[in-house]
Amino acid sequence: MFSSADFPAGERAQRMGSPLATPELDESVDVEVATSENLPWLCIVWDDPVNLMSYVTYVFQTVLGYDRKRATELMMQVHTEGKAVVSSGEKDKVETDVKKLHTAGLWATMQQAG
Repeated sequence: MFSSADFPAGERAQRMGSPLATPELDESVDVEVATSENLPWLCIVWDDPVNLMSYVTYVFQTVLGYDRKRATELMMQVHTEGKAVVSSGEKDKVETDVKKLHTAGLWATMQQAG
């Protein structure tokens, strides 16, 4: 095994490595950051021990306008995962959806995405 004393100073520097030069960048990078103002709002329906699965599917169809297949998928997500995002968009629209779901007897909340 060699020790550093076995090589002249110049050769030692080459073997040990010299600091890497970093190139100067003349270009700037624009990054668009999502602010809370432009993030959509989410309407979340939570599982509850009260409503039947068939009723939840019915509400998703009649209140939110989903076809039977999509309403059933969302209902199953609520049932198996405990919650599902059932609508999103502008704050006023999502607030309206939450109120309609409350009127229908479902547990719904809203939050901003992100």
